[in-house]
Amino acid sequence: QLQLVESGGGLVQPGGSLRLSCVASGQYSDYVVIGWFRQAPGKEREGVSCLTTRGYTQYVESVKGRFTVSRDNAKKTVYLEINNAKFEDSAVYYCAASSRVYSPDYGASESFYYYWGQGTQVTVSS
Repeated sequence: QLQLVESGGGLVQPGGSLRLSCVASGQYSDYVVIGWFRQAPGKEREGVSCLTTRGYTQYVESVKGRFTVSRDNAKKTVYLEINNAKFEDSAVYYCAASSRVYSPDYGASESFYYYWGQGTQVTVSS
């Protein structure tokens, strides 16, 4: 029903910027919440951000003020802008979609989401 493809990952210097994209194909309008997650080697997968159809956003504390999530519904694309990149931002980043009713209690929970992309690697290095 829905396919998600992330892109835009790569190597970025500390303090630099990078924009990740998540392009959806299929029935996109039914999925009202898009989440971004990341997983670094040896660490648990972490909820980074989410965005609802109404524009409500959530960010994990470690990225507040540096990351921005946005969407372009016409292009069926959700973006994650990484600014002032830090070494600890290095991870595989995933986007995910859900059609469930949104609650702040669940936006960062993996179980809330139905579909996942393949991931894109972000490496912060000097």
